[in-house]
This record gives sequence, C-alpha cells and structure tokens, in this order.
Amino acid sequence: MKCAWPPPYLLLLCLEARSVFLLENSKPNFVLMMVDDLGIGDLGCYGNATLSTPHIDRLAQEGVRLTHHIAAAPLCTPSRAAFLTGRYPIRSGMVSKGRIGVFLFSASSGGLPSREISFAKIAKQQGYETALIGKWHLGLNCENSNDHCHHPSVHGFDHFYGLTVTNLRDCQPGHGTVFSELPPILFGTFCVAVLTVAFIHYAGVATVRRALVLGLVLLSATVAGLLMAFLTTFPNFNCLLMRDHEVVEQPYVSENLTQRMTHEAMDFIERNSERPFLLFLSFVQVHTAMFASAPFRGRSGHGIYGDAVQEVDWSVGQIMQTLDRLKLRENTLVYLTSDQGPHLEEISSRGEVHRGWSGIYKGGKSTNWEGGIRVPGILSWPGKLPASKWVDEPTSNMDLFPTVVRLTGATVPDDREIDGHDLMALLQGKAERSNHEFLFHYCNAYLNAVRWHPRNSSAVWKAFYFTPDFYPENETVCSHTQVCLCSAGYVTYHNPPLLFDLSRDPSETTPLTPATEPTFHAVLAAMGEAVERHRNSVEPVENQMSVGNLVWKPWLQPCCSSLAQLCRCLHDDH
Repeated sequence: MKCAWPPPYLLLLCLEARSVFLLENSKPNFVLMMVDDLGIGDLGCYGNATLSTPHIDRLAQEGVRLTHHIAAAPLCTPSRAAFLTGRYPIRSGMVSKGRIGVFLFSASSGGLPSREISFAKIAKQQGYETALIGKWHLGLNCENSNDHCHHPSVHGFDHFYGLTVTNLRDCQPGHGTVFSELPPILFGTFCVAVLTVAFIHYAGVATVRRALVLGLVLLSATVAGLLMAFLTTFPNFNCLLMRDHEVVEQPYVSENLTQRMTHEAMDFIERNSERPFLLFLSFVQVHTAMFASAPFRGRSGHGIYGDAVQEVDWSVGQIMQTLDRLKLRENTLVYLTSDQGPHLEEISSRGEVHRGWSGIYKGGKSTNWEGGIRVPGILSWPGKLPASKWVDEPTSNMDLFPTVVRLTGATVPDDREIDGHDLMALLQGKAERSNHEFLFHYCNAYLNAVRWHPRNSSAVWKAFYFTPDFYPENETVCSHTQVCLCSAGYVTYHNPPLLFDLSRDPSETTPLTPATEPTFHAVLAAMGEAVERHRNSVEPVENQMSVGNLVWKPWLQPCCSSLAQLCRCLHDDH
C-alpha cells in the first residue's frame, strides 16, 4: 500500500507555522525592575560596604553597570512617565505647576494620556505577553470609577497586579499622614479670618453681627470635622491593591506585599516561558512608609530601611533563579534601576531614619542635584552583553524605550519627539560615546538645569538656573516641607547660572566662575542655545497634574464595596 504525501498547501502551512514559532522564540524577553526611592549608594556594587545586596551585586558582575545613569525627573510620577515613553514628562503633560508633583489620590482624574506610546504597548503589538507588577502611579480614572482610562492595560500591559498610586504613610497605622500640613494651614486660615473680622469690628470699619461670627465658627468646626473624618478613613479609600481591573484588597496589608508581588512575577514568567514576554516589576519598597516581611525585619543593621533594601535584593534573587531554572537567562535582558534618588527627609514619627544614601552625590529625591537623579543602572544579558563592564557615559532611564522597542523587532515611532537613545551599541562596546549631548532636568514643570557632554571633550558641564533652599541650611535636605519644592519662595534663582564640571567635581561642591574656568561664558552660551532649541520642541498639551486633575473626586473612587461600607475588602489570596 502506498503512503499518500500531504497536499503541498499543508506543507507550506506547517513551514509557515514553524517559521512564526522560531521567530517568536528568537525574540528576547525583558525583565525590567525599578525600585522606589533607592539611593545609588545603597547597593554593594555601587560602593556600599554595610548593606548586603548579593543578588543585585551578582547581576552587576554578570552585566554592565551604568555609573552616569540619570532619571528623567526627581519625583515618582514624572520619572515613571518618562521611563515608559522615552520622552521628557513635560511632553505628555505629566508635570505639575504647583507644589504637589505626584498623584496622591487613586480618585484623581489626571494620568498618562492614552495617546502616549509605551514600550509595553509596542511589545504587545509585536506578540509579547506583558505585565506590570507593583507600583503604577500614573492615574486610573477620568469620568467615573470604572472607566479605567489611565489603567496600565490602556498602555499595553496585559496583566496588572499592584498599587494605583504609591505606598503612603497613611497606608500603615502609626506612621502619620502625608496631609500633616493641612490641619495647621486650616487652623491658621481660621485664625486669620477671626482676627480680620475682629479688627474690622473694633476699628469701626464696619459692624460685624454676632450671627456672622457664630456662622464663621460653625463653618470652621464643620470643615475641621470633615477633615478629621477624611484623614481617618483615607487609608480605606486610597490604599488599594488591584488585580487587572478588580480591587482585591482595600486597604492593602503591606507587611508581606513584596513577597506576594515576587511570587506573582515568578508565576507570570512560568506561565509565559514558551513565548516572548515583558515584565515590569515596579517595587513598592523602599518608599515610605517602610515595611519588611517577618523574615527580613532586624536583619540589616540599618533599621527598617536596610531591611527593606535587603528584601528587594532577595526578590531580585528569586526572579533570577526562576529565569535560570526555566533556562531563559540567555534570552532575557534584565534591567534594574531606581525611579529617583533617596528621600533624605524621611524621619518616622518615632524619630527613626528611613532614608537611603546618595553616596558621593549631593542631595536626594525632589532635587536635580546629582543625588536626586543619578540612579543605579544595571543591565545583564549573557552572551549579548559583556560581563563586569562599567560605562561612565551619560545615559537616561528614557533610553530603555528605544532599546526595548528595537529589540522587539519594531521601529521607534517617528510621529513624536523621542528623547531616549538606544543603549545597545554603548553597552556592547561598539560605541564609546553616549548619544546624549544634552540632558534637560525639570523640577516639576520648570526647567531647572541642563547637562552638556560636548562631542570633543571628556567634560560634563551642568548648569543650574535655580536651586532649592535647604533647611537646615547646613544640610542638603528640606525638612520644613518634607521634600524640596520648585516654586518661588522655596528656591534661589541664579543669574548667571551655577556651573559645574561633573567630570572634575561629581559632588557639585564648588561652582565655577569666569576666574576659575576660562570657557565659563562660552559654555553657558552653548547650553543656552540648546535650551532654546529644546523649548521650541515642546508642544503644548493638557496639564495632567493641574489642581483640577490632582484633587480627590468621590465619583472616581475605586471601591470593592459601597462607599457607605468604607470600601473595605480582602479578596486577595495571601
């Protein structure tokens, strides 16, 4: 009996299917890890000798360490918007013109606009499974509590397990509140109003009726009562954990949150080990309020902050062991960074120091001094990137966008300004110079400083147009406001700008002058021209962080039960 050959079209279909399978499996996976508020000096591979971070140190030894890696903003929300899109956050409207520079409420209407293109969105279009596990902090709703117009899924993430905003003090009992300034402000306003009325009455300017005074007192008491009720129930509303589009824990329990998110990340890798995937593991730690799981508490010798750092290191180790066990290591690009520098003002209500270390660099979170924006940058990919390599050229967290996009097989969008540059040639040693000649540093919506690495020079110039007013003056912190602010009354403007050469003075200790630097005026002139070109490239967009977009709006509040039940639930499996 003769065996019949399959029809030719079936052979072609099989060959085509095999080609698609091989193409998909040749694409690299991505594990992108971002720690919250981690200082560059907190890791052993960047010089820390007192904190134990063996898993992150090993990752650095197996790959490339960036020593001049810059966050695009010194605060969480704008920095993360830039990381995802490869664009300065001012281009997407993710910068504030007021005192508050991040989203504080899950029920705010601002967020990363859907017109923005993230690397996750492009990866998904290229056939990748994508997940965000951890902190989002880029908005949720627009018109109602379920429209999820700013949800991670809108920006290309198939799976989301994490927090919509950030880990605030209010989310842990006994750690105080981020609204500690509100009662004094309201009390002060009340006192001023009463004194003004009394002055008008006794000066004979006008007769003030007793009913008006009583009404003013009643109004103030009502406002005070509502404020206290809001502060008491705020954690129920704001401290929520979501799985995809469902609120599964409200308020969330933070103690073992890092362990739960680590296992969620490991499960995602296992489920997608046979196809290309992109995982963004966005750690909730080491942002205040500090927490650590029971196995890590008291282990570091640096209090709860050090314990939290070491738990993050454990988590990195778990992720790497999962990749090794599934034999995915050689086909996975791993990246680890921080969204900005350490929060140096963080002292707990009990006087404990809850802050990281900037190493040799000045300042911390919320400032554009090097300590606020120079962050760890570790990339590892065995066989594709060299081991134990150091790169001291200026790079940015915006560079991950074009790097990831091109490695997925896609092209970088040409219908918008992309400020990041592909890192692969620099990482592999095929290029010796960074493509960043200029980097622009914003404090909220205000251009604060500019960095210039001339093409024909080893110098890295940095000019400040204003700097924060530190308090106490002999420290590099703003203890009176908890973070340094960007507006008049809290900064000192400089004309001419303060100029430093970071290649000679990385700690920014001594500003240059025409007497100490012969090219002083020429350098500032070149930087001024670059600033003008940059400003001309920024197109006006809706401000996502206006007061109207930042305030709490009850009708946008995500809630796993009714508002009358104070949004309490525990659906997540611990």
